Amino acid sequence: MATDHATSSTFTPASGLPAPLAPDRLERLAARVAAAPGAARVTTTAPYTGVPLADLPVSTPADVEEAFGRARVAQRAWGATPLSARKKILLRFHDLVLAHKDEALDLMQAENGKTRRDANLEVIDIAITSRYYARNAARYLNPKRRRGAMPLLTHTTERRHPKGVVTVISPWNYPLSMAAGDAIAALMAGNAVVQKPDTQTALTALWSLGLMREAGLPADVWQMVVGRGSSIGGALMDNADYMMFTGSTASGRKIASAAGERLIGASLELGGKNAMIVLDDADIDKAADGAVNACFPSAGQLCVSIERLYVAESIRDEFVAAFVARTKNLKMGAAYDYSVDVGSLTTPSQLSTVTTHVDDAVAKGATVRAGGRARPDLGPLFYEPTILADVTPDMTLHDSETFGPVVSIHPYRDVDEAIELANSSPYGLNASVWTGNGARGRAVAARVHAGTVNVNEAFAAAWGSIDAPMGGMGDSGLGRRHGADGILKYTEAQTVAHQRVQGFYPPARVSPETWAAMLAGAMKVLKAAGVR
Repeated sequence: MATDHATSSTFTPASGLPAPLAPDRLERLAARVAAAPGAARVTTTAPYTGVPLADLPVSTPADVEEAFGRARVAQRAWGATPLSARKKILLRFHDLVLAHKDEALDLMQAENGKTRRDANLEVIDIAITSRYYARNAARYLNPKRRRGAMPLLTHTTERRHPKGVVTVISPWNYPLSMAAGDAIAALMAGNAVVQKPDTQTALTALWSLGLMREAGLPADVWQMVVGRGSSIGGALMDNADYMMFTGSTASGRKIASAAGERLIGASLELGGKNAMIVLDDADIDKAADGAVNACFPSAGQLCVSIERLYVAESIRDEFVAAFVARTKNLKMGAAYDYSVDVGSLTTPSQLSTVTTHVDDAVAKGATVRAGGRARPDLGPLFYEPTILADVTPDMTLHDSETFGPVVSIHPYRDVDEAIELANSSPYGLNASVWTGNGARGRAVAARVHAGTVNVNEAFAAAWGSIDAPMGGMGDSGLGRRHGADGILKYTEAQTVAHQRVQGFYPPARVSPETWAAMLAGAMKVLKAAGVR
């Protein structure tokens, strides 16, 4: 099978891209978009430099319809493929991703503007996800005996069937984790997938699609379309048997409503205004390091990153000084290696949001402790890691998601107040608690209204615990990825019950009254025997 693998090399300032991302290679990636010959094209730009990056075909609603038609045909054979065969494909994909990880890192940095360190975490995440579902899907999906209505007389089995064709709509901020990660579980469950990655980061998604096909996945089982939601979103929803969406809460509400009208399932990971609580017994240096890693990965463009930081009054000054010093020492820049700590924002609209939020806060009295300005000297979309104090409810960023390298610091008097403040947001995606006492931290974490809460970590501990569910509460969404929930949501549960010898109605020559008394007596015996 032909591939487009290339060896990674250094950043080429003249083009703004690594040398391996040559136009012919990018065009081979673009050719994987499900679009008719002669389709309209859209050009993306590289965040580091603003230079043109990719020229992609744009799918039409008719292209989406055709993709679903091919997917439905392919899914019938794929759904009948033994789990053992699907497992081998995912494990080969795992190996291919690791073998060619530098290609993925180059693409993610070129399209998203993140650092190589942050991009590498996405590669590791996809390897973990592939291996987990390859090796654990059978225990979730194989038929299971269940207790029958009548002991010994009712043989009951739970079976799991694929939904059919799943729509995956993935965002630009984590172009490999969100694109391939959500598709992996759906594919392992026997579904076909029609996916719309965000146009800005479609190359990374198309790269993962190519590797999955190289691993042995039939071509039409996983397809990708490119286009605006306003153009092809209706076709993606109208043809879906299940919807997986990661994006804004506003868009998620519309998708949930449309899915409800169609009576199909939907899993939605939406916005967040995540809180970090630093307890009075926390190690200051470790908590300050943790705060840097919580707030500024991928320039803060991470759904589970921290935007609100609550610190016990007794240690506030010491903690803030340590956090500010570390933040000011972060190295910003555009480099296709591991030499920088913070990269670029991804789109002009994101830079506009960050700038507007910070400027509004400062105009209303917030104090800038670090950062607070754009850095056009580094590139068109760079913004300094920013720490704000004295943030009040009348400021936009107090409650609204910024989705950038900005965090506000607030003091609290006691633990009850800290939890109340952390829970004051309608969002509930992720949270972090820092303490010198693990049992205390876990007790506080259990009181926080968030789908994942990390103790003495920012987000990676919960996210990386892939055997456990990950998702949001409140305005942060519905459904879960990872663990059993992450694959069972892509299935329909079916109960097959075989009644043997005697049913629920009285046999011949037994009166209804006698039969009723016998059934009641049997219930008492079963209870006394401890039968569940």
